Amino acid sequence: MRIAFTSTTGERIDEHFGRAGHFYVWEVGPEAARFLERVSALTSADDEEDRIAARASALAGCAIVYTAHIGGPAAAKLVSRRIHPMKTSGDAPVAEVVGRLQEVLRDRPPPWLRKAMAAGPAAATKAKDE
Repeated sequence: MRIAFTSTTGERIDEHFGRAGHFYVWEVGPEAARFLERVSALTSADDEEDRIAARASALAGCAIVYTAHIGGPAAAKLVSRRIHPMKTSGDAPVAEVVGRLQEVLRDRPPPWLRKAMAAGPAAATKAKDE
């Protein structure tokens, strides 16, 4: 499952969703995780709604985005695209969050997370088409 992080360096979740310059995207499963790509979050849109939509589009195919902060309208836009926003408490290390997520995936993931895991690559393609 694809997971995005808002980060200045890719090592810590230390950025606000609306101010992040890039998203760091990982592939995370119960037994393995790996960094996939750095996706630009920059947009030339003038309107806030258009900027939020562009950022959400950049995350097409991701099941979750971990961020230090996110506003209500941005969170709602992500949820409408089946991307679950997760705020971290403080400046969290990406590797630590990935490890904790893997523990949840191995143990008893909540229903929404099981659904995201089952969707796999097909969900990524569908999300990009929408």
